[in-house]
Amino acid sequence: MILKKRKLIVYEIMHMEKAVASISLTGDARILDERFMPYDLYLEEDEDNDIDTRVNNLDNFYHWCASRVLSLDRKYAKEILNSIGVSQAVTDKDRANISLSYHCVSLTDVYWVKKQEEKITFAEINLYDNPLNEAIVEISLRGHQMTVTNHELAPDLSTKGCFPKAWIRNEQGFRLLKDGGEAVVERELLASEICQCFDVPQVRYRKYMYGNEIVSESDLITSKKYSMISKIAFEIYACNHELDTLEVCKKLDPITYYGMNILDYLTGNTDRHPENWGFLIDNDTNEYVSLYPLMDFNQCFLAYDDLEGANCQTVLPRKMTQREAAVEAVKHIGLRQIREMDMSRFRNMKKEAEMFSRRILELKSV
Repeated sequence: MILKKRKLIVYEIMHMEKAVASISLTGDARILDERFMPYDLYLEEDEDNDIDTRVNNLDNFYHWCASRVLSLDRKYAKEILNSIGVSQAVTDKDRANISLSYHCVSLTDVYWVKKQEEKITFAEINLYDNPLNEAIVEISLRGHQMTVTNHELAPDLSTKGCFPKAWIRNEQGFRLLKDGGEAVVERELLASEICQCFDVPQVRYRKYMYGNEIVSESDLITSKKYSMISKIAFEIYACNHELDTLEVCKKLDPITYYGMNILDYLTGNTDRHPENWGFLIDNDTNEYVSLYPLMDFNQCFLAYDDLEGANCQTVLPRKMTQREAAVEAVKHIGLRQIREMDMSRFRNMKKEAEMFSRRILELKSV
């Protein structure tokens, strides 16, 4: 009996139309253009056939691919996965296989993956130029199941967060719709109005009616020109280049970094974890040029019972309350207020209105 030798699968990590690295399923990696490697993917070339190096390469590759698919705690995740006919993914490898099924395309950057022999281009599959199936909105926002392809689901599978959300596109470009219930949506809209009273780069959230229900709407900040990478993903790059991420933030973009601490304090935002802020990348050079505009305010007014607020997540490993971090921020960049908040926008949220007034006075006194 003659056994037919199986062809070894080799994946190429692509940056637009450029192959920047390759990796086989034995963990043999080749770096083709180190300047354009993903910030959060570390691969090591192995000339000595070292098993540990190859295992690490595969683990890192699967983890990177898995990071480009949805979090399984996100509402309707099961419905989305059921709609493409896959099991509930548990391991990085399971999740990576889902991501690889649609070439790991994303709306956060211009990376993607293909098998070495595949004849396919970025122009053919990127999400910035190619049409989306509008039916995906029904799955992502409402959990309605239907049969769709993995590629059609790609933009929603690669959207982070635990609240229902979906990308839609019209003549003006992409817009993100976020649900979560009327109270959650109203909190995000109110927090966005507060933030717009300050000269700090930010995503603006607007009211949008989807069917008969209110959702928030915002614009896409990435493009074929600019990508984004989260702070937690940047930490991988920083670790391998002996950089202090917070020092990079303060030096590169003090307005956005310190402004984030001011606005999170004023709005009582409890959700500024390291996947909820990060860096804007110039795709022509693959260099980080600033922090990306502040976004995601649907967890605001939850730590709003006193002046101190919650523990500040953006100064770790230091321990500071949100008030302490905001006071420090004002000392560095000023308050940057450009207009007064229309207090009538708080409507029946009298307790929140009172706390906002106290917090803004606290910062004005710095």
